[in-house]
Amino acid sequence: MRYSRDFDDLGENIRRTVQEACDTMDFSSLSRNISNTVNGAMNSIFGGKDREPDLKDIHPEPFAGKETPGGYTSERKYIKTYGKKVLGMILSIGGFIVGGVFTAGALIVTAALPLIGASVTATAAGTLGVMAIPFLGAGIYGTGLLGKIRRYNGYLSVLGDRDYGNIRDFAERVRKPEQKVLKDVEYMLEKRWFLQGHLDSMNACLMTTDKAYREYMSIMRQKEEAKAAEKASAEEKAARYGSAAPEVRETLEKGEEFISKIKACNDAIPGEEVSEKIFRMEVLTRRIFERVKEEPDTVDDIRRLMDYYLPTAIKLLEAYEELDRQPVQGENIVTSKKEIEDTLDTLNGAFEKLLDNLFQDTAWDVSSDVSVLKTMLAQEGLTGKDFKSHNTEVDR
Repeated sequence: MRYSRDFDDLGENIRRTVQEACDTMDFSSLSRNISNTVNGAMNSIFGGKDREPDLKDIHPEPFAGKETPGGYTSERKYIKTYGKKVLGMILSIGGFIVGGVFTAGALIVTAALPLIGASVTATAAGTLGVMAIPFLGAGIYGTGLLGKIRRYNGYLSVLGDRDYGNIRDFAERVRKPEQKVLKDVEYMLEKRWFLQGHLDSMNACLMTTDKAYREYMSIMRQKEEAKAAEKASAEEKAARYGSAAPEVRETLEKGEEFISKIKACNDAIPGEEVSEKIFRMEVLTRRIFERVKEEPDTVDDIRRLMDYYLPTAIKLLEAYEELDRQPVQGENIVTSKKEIEDTLDTLNGAFEKLLDNLFQDTAWDVSSDVSVLKTMLAQEGLTGKDFKSHNTEVDR
């Protein structure tokens, strides 16, 4: 491979330069000579001695999907990693070669301590050791970059044509811990390897297009709104029902549902006469549940209303609505509607009686209070004729 030969030549040239400096013990131009050697190699690798490395070779244009005639794409999601791979190879191979040569030179000079002056040897060894550090660092960085590129390509294979992928699936593909993969993805997002990339709020899913992210955010807003509405509804019910027992609260909530259905049926049925009957049913039903709210002990008295009468009434109203919607009102339809209307009268009568029964205890209490009051007035001589005679005597 051409790049491998270039890197071999680069290493040999640097090794020769360092060896000459060690042989002559003249390090004054060592840095400049190595710099010229590296620059010359870079020019050769990137297309000739007269051309400087082009930034496009290191940072190529991003791409995604089908390419356009101009070489770009209509919706770019990812970047090509060819240039980054070359950069990683240069840093990795070149860095370790040059750093290794400097390190070897430092060791050789140190070994020659008995033959050369101590001060010269220490200066040369220290210079070589210091010069080795950045090159070794570049080699380590280049190796890490190549590893990231390999994993990045693994992530792309998991994504395929999809606009999202799970961190867990990425981890299984590259056989790395999820936490390391997450750091990888965060690095790639920061460096814009994923041009439209976004992580979800749980850092569990990567979305690779702005459209997918907008849809995700829309769903999250809907969930938040639903949660807020549910909370508001719970608070409103708590304020409405106060400290009612769970059984009573459940009954009142179901009662509201029945009332809403009755009202909806009434809105859908245009007939004036039947509408009045349905409205009366709504009013009676509402008063019944208001009474239960006032007197929770009466909840057991409306059990049959809840389990049978109201569900049956709703079915009849829905059937009437369906019949009334028919474009042709034949004899069977007219008869069925009339029968339902008569049944509504019967149900309203039953609801009215049930409501009256719910006030039975109150009626007894009122009757008892009135009886006691009359007895007390009589004992005081303040009833009927006695009361009138007393007033006449006072007037006199």
